[in-house]
Amino acid sequence: MKKPAAFIDRDGTINEQMGYINHLSRFKIIPGVPEAIRLLNDLGFLVIVLTNQSGIARGYYSIDLVRQIHDLLRKTLKKEVNATIDEILFCPHHPQGTVSEYTMECECRKPKTGLIKQACMDFEIDLTQSFVIGDMASDMELANQAGVKGIMVETGYGLGEIDFILPKKKLEITFIAENLLHAVRFLEKRCR
Repeated sequence: MKKPAAFIDRDGTINEQMGYINHLSRFKIIPGVPEAIRLLNDLGFLVIVLTNQSGIARGYYSIDLVRQIHDLLRKTLKKEVNATIDEILFCPHHPQGTVSEYTMECECRKPKTGLIKQACMDFEIDLTQSFVIGDMASDMELANQAGVKGIMVETGYGLGEIDFILPKKKLEITFIAENLLHAVRFLEKRCR
């Protein structure tokens, strides 16, 4: 049976926006995020993190560091509130990279829909009941291109993107939330 998914951006939505997270010590989970993911688990959503990690292509950090950060995220959520992320998908590519194997145009770099297509191959997802949650206009572009509802958060780059970038784009946005927990409480009301 198909399930709804919450496709969640990482940097600025789950963890504090610090530019390139090039060391484990720079990975700081935003308050309320563990509870938000636990609530999504309870509501029956698949929790799928989608993140562009062009720092790999640019040579700023290794793919192994990204995997270590994702392990830390999963362990922290499990330990704090017994919350689970079903999948973490990331794009390591950038057309102007310096690491040849990751320097390319691809279909997985948001706002392109490759990561959502990958998630749909891995899981039975009901896109009509799914949401993209993120702090950038590109996350809302991804939502619109994938035919999924979009929720913008004010954390990370959110406030600036809401003020300066979104007005220039004709994007459909379902809700603007203070943070991930506020976004998930909005989803909870829709589900009840």
